[in-house]
Amino acid sequence: MAGCTFVARLLPLARGRFCNNMSLPVRTATRAFSCTLTCSQLQQVHGVSALTGKVDRFGGVTVNLAEVGLPGDISESSFSGLLQDSLAQWKAEGKAAVWLRVPISLSRCAAAASAHGFTFHHARNDYAMLALWLGEGESRLPGFATHQIGVAGAVVDESSGKVLVVQDRNKTKNAWKFPGGLSDPGENIGTTAVREVFEETGVRSEFRSLLSIRQQHNHPGAFGMSDMYIICRLSPLTYEINFCTQECLRCEWLDISELAKTSETTPITSRLASLLLHGLEHGFDKIDLNMEELPAVYSGRFYQLYYRQLPILKL
Repeated sequence: MAGCTFVARLLPLARGRFCNNMSLPVRTATRAFSCTLTCSQLQQVHGVSALTGKVDRFGGVTVNLAEVGLPGDISESSFSGLLQDSLAQWKAEGKAAVWLRVPISLSRCAAAASAHGFTFHHARNDYAMLALWLGEGESRLPGFATHQIGVAGAVVDESSGKVLVVQDRNKTKNAWKFPGGLSDPGENIGTTAVREVFEETGVRSEFRSLLSIRQQHNHPGAFGMSDMYIICRLSPLTYEINFCTQECLRCEWLDISELAKTSETTPITSRLASLLLHGLEHGFDKIDLNMEELPAVYSGRFYQLYYRQLPILKL
């Protein structure tokens, strides 16, 4: 802080004495002195001399500004200088890219980063992720996720040949469909189907298989992104209906054969009803895509594989 006071007193004197006819070497020395002291201040007062982050296997570095120790009141100019020095260091180290995670409380740092070429990559509730390609040629950074995942559950009562269907309250056409909704991040599609069926109808069920996937691009309900709609086959654990009146207009156990023929449904629902009818008559092993959980190449992680299992040959 003594350095700050010293510069504050020195610079007015320098301006008054040399402003009109100060030689270039003197002006240069004064600016260099001021810059050196400012950088020193940043290191001493803020405790941060360079941004640090985690290096990934692709040669990029990810910096989380919420974790590097920046003061909450850091100015755009101070952060810009810090970022400039850090970029010089990363370029010298041959880093391919920089990912900059900016918490909403430090959103002014995003404006400073944009002056250095950073662009928005994606945003969540409490942060924005910016990115800058440092490698040669055009950027090879992957785009953010562009799909939303919707999951529906066809709850089939095999003993009666009926399936659980609903009519949405907020649709322009009140057509029969399978209950469902959007999958939460990190949620398996089978879990989504079971959860959504219970939330909409009050019926508890368990996952059996995957039946179909619908793909639609430029979806109005997905902010113009692509939409994947997955339908699962479920088995009922309870049968009493207690549907959500805020989301559903009607909810019934309907004969699958009737659902396959009625005009009061959607094209995808009628086709899936025909598929379920085939499963009832010839065995669900003819239509099911079963799930098997397998270890991933990443240590300690697993993935779910959905596929048509081969029949077991009897020896």
